[in-house]
Amino acid sequence: MSIKAFFAKQFAKKIYEKTQKWANNPIETQEHVFKDLIRQAKDTQFGKDHNFNNIKSFSDFAKNVPIRDYEGLKSYVEKIKKGEPDVLWKGKPIYFAKTSGTTSGAKYIPLTKESMPFHIQAARNAILHYIHETGNSSFVSGKMIFLQGSPILEEKNGIKLGRLSGIVAHFVPKYLQKNRMPSWETNCIEDWETKVDAIVEETFSKDMTIISGIPSWVQMYFEKLKQKGGKPVGEIFKNFNLFIYGGVNFEPYRAKFENLIGRKVDSIELFPASEGFFAYQDSQTQKGMLLLLNAGIFYEFIKADEFFTENPKRYTIGEVELGINYVLIISTNAGLWGYNIGDTVQFTSLKPYRVIVSGRIKHYISAFGEHVIGKEVEEALKEAMEGTEIRVNEFTVAPQITPKEGLPYHEWLIEFENEPENLEAFSLKIDDAMRKQNVYYDDLIVGNVLRKLIITKVSKNGFQDYMKSIGKLGGQNKIPRLSNDRDIADKLR
Repeated sequence: MSIKAFFAKQFAKKIYEKTQKWANNPIETQEHVFKDLIRQAKDTQFGKDHNFNNIKSFSDFAKNVPIRDYEGLKSYVEKIKKGEPDVLWKGKPIYFAKTSGTTSGAKYIPLTKESMPFHIQAARNAILHYIHETGNSSFVSGKMIFLQGSPILEEKNGIKLGRLSGIVAHFVPKYLQKNRMPSWETNCIEDWETKVDAIVEETFSKDMTIISGIPSWVQMYFEKLKQKGGKPVGEIFKNFNLFIYGGVNFEPYRAKFENLIGRKVDSIELFPASEGFFAYQDSQTQKGMLLLLNAGIFYEFIKADEFFTENPKRYTIGEVELGINYVLIISTNAGLWGYNIGDTVQFTSLKPYRVIVSGRIKHYISAFGEHVIGKEVEEALKEAMEGTEIRVNEFTVAPQITPKEGLPYHEWLIEFENEPENLEAFSLKIDDAMRKQNVYYDDLIVGNVLRKLIITKVSKNGFQDYMKSIGKLGGQNKIPRLSNDRDIADKLR
């Protein structure tokens, strides 16, 4: 065992014990975070506008601070962009994480000196929990790659801005810098396809042990590696044994990844966003990700099926239940208040609090009242593929409301790596799995309002070509699993 691997185990034990202290006291931890956030922001413009001086409890907060999305906070963000201090949080942000918004154009999410450390610590702690549980620390001596956006930053009135993954690249600990890949020069390449080609060349002969990124883009990297080497990735990188991912559910990609790698590797799921780092997988044996209750974020939850009603109930951590689809609402030490990030979660455990990401509140299908969510389509596809050689590169689902003939249906647009021998039988398997999960969908099939789903095959690299056509190839961009309109489906067709 190397010295680095030995000390990694000692550090992992220390972080695990520290985590247990707050995880075993969740309500008190969140109460402390809440009070600290209000105290630090009471003299900001937002705090004065929303009566923070008189907020003593969560019920006071809920009365004074409505739920908002980015549009609701945009007027405050614009003031910060002009250089004003003490707007949403004390002082000025140290960064803006620039993201693509579907309704707002570019979004500028503030990152402060208080919030930034949690983005770094959470990713580190996820790996340390893995080491503590498994005892495996040998990989820390090998090379690690993180597929991410360019670290080149712009500046606006003294505040640097860029993609979150590019900002994070500036905070790599010194003890990891020698192990980290790709090089700074390669990481700065903007064109994604050119960048992946350069990464392949740079890493091909290295001892890669950890690979991290959004599955769809790591898949492109693996395919190019396999093409160059003429053998599975696991033979090219003999000591590669840990895949770290976030942003999308890995399960639809798992069979394809195992084929590309040539063997199984352990994986760690993360739940990061520009707005905060919310959770990470703390166990290889338990379902879900540990919700980070001590990371400068106060959480609220609204039941997804009540979200669009007038004045839906806002739940705190002590009030949530297992298996219910909640819209995640956050208030943070970066100055986001009652902020709807758009993600929905379900709790898989309450001791400790673990979640899975079940979808996006705006990404659903309910053209006929079926209320289909992302988790359901992912589970249905996984179930239909189990025990088969079928492999899927990418997929999305959309309603077909006005077919040329017959009843309306859900259209599944799938890019296969290995196609099913009988496409109709495969579609029936998916449909049966959907009907078991979603009673509304089942009722519509039984009542002859909808016919069973139809699969449309997407040509090789069709999804990549689509993302390239809209300027979102690579980085943190990803295809929505489902949508209530046909914008994406019609372009793919």
